[in-house]
Amino acid sequence: MNDRGRLRVMHVAGARPNFMKVAPLMAACRASGAIEPLLVHTGQHYDAAMSGVFFRELGIPEPDFDLGVGSGSHAAQTAAIMTSFERVLLERRPDAVLVVGDVNGTLACGLVAAKLGIPLAHVEAGLRSGDRGMPEEINRKLTDAVSDLLFCTEQAAVDNLAREGVDAGRVFLVGNPMVDTLLRHRERAASSPILETLGLAARPYAVLTLHRPSNVDEPAALGGILDAVDALQRELPVVWPLHPRCRAALERSGLDRRLPAMRGLRATCPLGYLDFVKLMGGARVVLTDSGGIQEETTVLRVPCLTLRENTERPVTVEAGTNRLVGCDPERIVIAFREAMAAPPTSARTPPGWDGRSADRIVSVLAAELPGCGRVLM
Repeated sequence: MNDRGRLRVMHVAGARPNFMKVAPLMAACRASGAIEPLLVHTGQHYDAAMSGVFFRELGIPEPDFDLGVGSGSHAAQTAAIMTSFERVLLERRPDAVLVVGDVNGTLACGLVAAKLGIPLAHVEAGLRSGDRGMPEEINRKLTDAVSDLLFCTEQAAVDNLAREGVDAGRVFLVGNPMVDTLLRHRERAASSPILETLGLAARPYAVLTLHRPSNVDEPAALGGILDAVDALQRELPVVWPLHPRCRAALERSGLDRRLPAMRGLRATCPLGYLDFVKLMGGARVVLTDSGGIQEETTVLRVPCLTLRENTERPVTVEAGTNRLVGCDPERIVIAFREAMAAPPTSARTPPGWDGRSADRIVSVLAAELPGCGRVLM
């Protein structure tokens, strides 16, 4: 504990989706008066477009520690984070470490905390796609295996952990902190001028995001998705904020040369949070391979076509907003046209996605951590 008797909980973030999750958690910790939140930025997303703008827009304080690991292979990035994070833990000796999501930094910091005997909490525990070919699936399973407190966003995650033999007393269904952020900032996002900037203020449009290795690293897969995009942009403007990984893959494969001929395609740099929420909220349909966007479109009640064969967030499919269409061009085009012809969705928001998830997590931390009986080695 710190000098004032508050629990010191070290929050870890490092990639764009993490920032939307730690923002409400850190705010709830400060508001509770019982927990002092510290922030570690692993630096997986280290440029202004993927990181800095989110800190400003979401009111996240400057990180207490910035590991600055940058990009690299899975092994190199994970090892670099572990080495740097160990030094941080030995220096600051927190009462607990809280990790979110499923990126390399989630697993790396979780392993370090567990091996040093520091209580570990995992937010978004229990999510499973069933696809071990996804690096994120490995990160999820291993992080859950070493976590003391497992915070779940949907019932399917609770069920997954039960099947894996996790003690139910360590599992908490708390809702979705990413939704806390969306609901908190939705009104501000409505003031964004992004639609006017893109010339779409009075026009229907679609939004596309791509970043999964299986979709962007293999030229054949990326080229097939581009075939579908070419067909879609002839029917409706398509806004495509380009993830750095995807932009690099387009340039490496030469597929970027196809983009100028697509007159209905608006390829942009990555957008800030408020701009992107405004863009999603006004879209006729969103096409993505992102897990977080599947959740956000469910809350926004915007049809989502997921360019994957599986999802670790089945509640979005059950809600009726999300449809798995894979990356076959013909399937994508058919699903797009069906989504365009369908009436507006009347999907219900999943239980607990009410803007109070972070408060529930902080309540559990305050109640459970003092009794963990674990000390730094």
